[in-house]
Amino acid sequence: MTYRLHYWPGIQGRGEFVRLALEAAGQAYEDVARHEDGGEGRLVKDWMRKDRVHPPFAPPYLEDGDQLIGQVAAILMHLGRKHGLATKDEAGALWTHQIQLTLADLVAEVHDTHHPIAMSLYYKDQKPEAKRRSAEFRTDRIPRFTGWLEQVLTNNPGGAEWLVGDALTYADLSAFQVVEGLRYAFPKGTERALAKAPRLVALHDRVAALPRIKAYLMSPRRIPFNEDGIFRHYPELDG
Repeated sequence: MTYRLHYWPGIQGRGEFVRLALEAAGQAYEDVARHEDGGEGRLVKDWMRKDRVHPPFAPPYLEDGDQLIGQVAAILMHLGRKHGLATKDEAGALWTHQIQLTLADLVAEVHDTHHPIAMSLYYKDQKPEAKRRSAEFRTDRIPRFTGWLEQVLTNNPGGAEWLVGDALTYADLSAFQVVEGLRYAFPKGTERALAKAPRLVALHDRVAALPRIKAYLMSPRRIPFNEDGIFRHYPELDG
């Protein structure tokens, strides 16, 4: 069976967290909007269907046979259970989900650095507000999130190699993506924060070296970061 991932074709965005899990698990998937003619238009048409009992609020959403799952954290919880990317005990699975939800908060805050007023406005229409929002994000929020992840690694009874237990989970993959994205968007502010989070840096490097992830990162399936996605590099917002 091949999973069908529905997400915007030209960006990593939130869909990348799902791609990383599918790649790490060695699962076949179709990145639908990237592989069909008129991909973005077809995505919107499918997303806006009115016949679904459980319609997704927004991409990404994943088709698993007859099951349709929206929201990154829910998708990853589903994939984690099926493909060994979450612990089998209930407490560990819940803790993994909690970490993912915290990373989702971080992703939302990253988005708001370049769109602090409204999603309907272009970045150029809210530059002063973005600059002010980014200053606070760099100095307070990035260190808070990276410091929390460092604490999770330090206090993990399974050892400091992984966030949960003694094996890779989808939370580790998502932490890797967050570090990648922050380094792209806020290289100066992020390196200052990561200087105090050596275990998190080591986790990032450990995930990057996983054979399936390494192959994915070197393949055309990995969309480069760009200024249409969530993690955007505007030099005037870094410092």
